[in-house]
Amino acid sequence: MRNIPIADVDDLDRAVLAIGTDYPRDHLLVWHEHRRAQVLYAATGVMKVETADGSWTIPTARAVLIPPMIRHQVTMTGVSTRSLYIEPAAVPWFPTHCQAVDVSALLRALILEAVEMEPRYPEHSRDAAVAALLLHELGNLTPLPLDVPLPSDPGLRRLCEAFLQKPDIHDPPARWCTALSVSERTLARLFRRDTGLSFSTWRQRACVLHSLQHLAGGMPVTRIAAMLGYDNPAAYTAAFKKLLGRPPTAYRGCGIR
Repeated sequence: MRNIPIADVDDLDRAVLAIGTDYPRDHLLVWHEHRRAQVLYAATGVMKVETADGSWTIPTARAVLIPPMIRHQVTMTGVSTRSLYIEPAAVPWFPTHCQAVDVSALLRALILEAVEMEPRYPEHSRDAAVAALLLHELGNLTPLPLDVPLPSDPGLRRLCEAFLQKPDIHDPPARWCTALSVSERTLARLFRRDTGLSFSTWRQRACVLHSLQHLAGGMPVTRIAAMLGYDNPAAYTAAFKKLLGRPPTAYRGCGIR
């Protein structure tokens, strides 16, 4: 199925429904939720998925798991998606918060094949076997550190949200402490308690993930490094590889993989 709303087929008696959707560049899919669990796969481009808990930046050929009834919005940069909508009872292991995941070659092939299936596939057919194998493969996903968690403390959250609009790798913790009227020790404790990350790790991750959309748009690494405040492109590349395991050039472009 392609370019149809899930609402049109949500009531079908099938555990797995697959829909491919092509979006205009820089499209915003406003806040919404689904009854089914969703596996949202980026066939092209970069997606930024936001919930009340944080944001997940998903580059080409990766996916994000979105639990049932979780309100979210998605910013699309040159994106064509392939979504699996799954009855919650079929995936009791599904996470309760969004989770970015790697996608194996087999799972990618199954997702692409599922989009070509008839929505009301016969129960004992080849298509039903594809759906069953999909459910099996989804149980063996590898999580990826593509999220930027947001704290519950209101003041700290406002500072985090402002930072995400214009990240700077050298933004000093002292500035945050002054804004919150707290010590650096208290700031560190708040970050660790509310995000599970240290301030420096959160800042680094936010900068690297922010850069993904610019890489997808073809911006040179030198310009991205300068925009984020890195001392040189090598420092940015090293931080990128430390988080994602590959250099920035591996994430350039938006072609289907």
